[in-house]
Amino acid sequence: MAKRLFIALELPESCRKTLADLATPIRGVRWLAADQLHLTLAFLGEVGDAMELRLGEKLAEVRVPPFILPVEGVGAFGGLRPSIIWAGVGTGHPHLFALHKRVHDALFAAGFDPELRAFHPHVTLARLKNVAAPTLRPFLKKHASDEFCALEVTSFAVISSRPGSDGSIYTVEARYELKARHHSAV
Repeated sequence: MAKRLFIALELPESCRKTLADLATPIRGVRWLAADQLHLTLAFLGEVGDAMELRLGEKLAEVRVPPFILPVEGVGAFGGLRPSIIWAGVGTGHPHLFALHKRVHDALFAAGFDPELRAFHPHVTLARLKNVAAPTLRPFLKKHASDEFCALEVTSFAVISSRPGSDGSIYTVEARYELKARHHSAV
């Protein structure tokens, strides 16, 4: 049976609560619940059982050492008609980009099509509908340089998504611990 899957970094409960507490009543803004907050590394869509098994084998081979990732600042995607409010994770974090690349290499090796869009790591906080950019300016300005938490990244997860009445319901299907690449003595 096919599942709608994505690969993400999970956030600790304290970090999710801090981010969810940013929710401010703004017309047209639907804030995500704390249990829906994560950092997506790859969206896979509908995946059958055989492909999920092959994916698991390839993801188990991913090697990146654990690292600390700051969750800081907010912004919006979509220009004059924004569609997403997000929390950032700093700029150009080498271990995060290495993890993203190795996860995508594993996806390709498992038979998934390569992701062609640039990676803009973020935590989606809210989805917007018919909200003009100036409406968001006070919120974005207020939290532009806030430091929300430091995420200790020790694993990544394959998560399934099912529609629910209050947004998507997420279930961790598999979790992969980060490990440094093994070096052999020469």
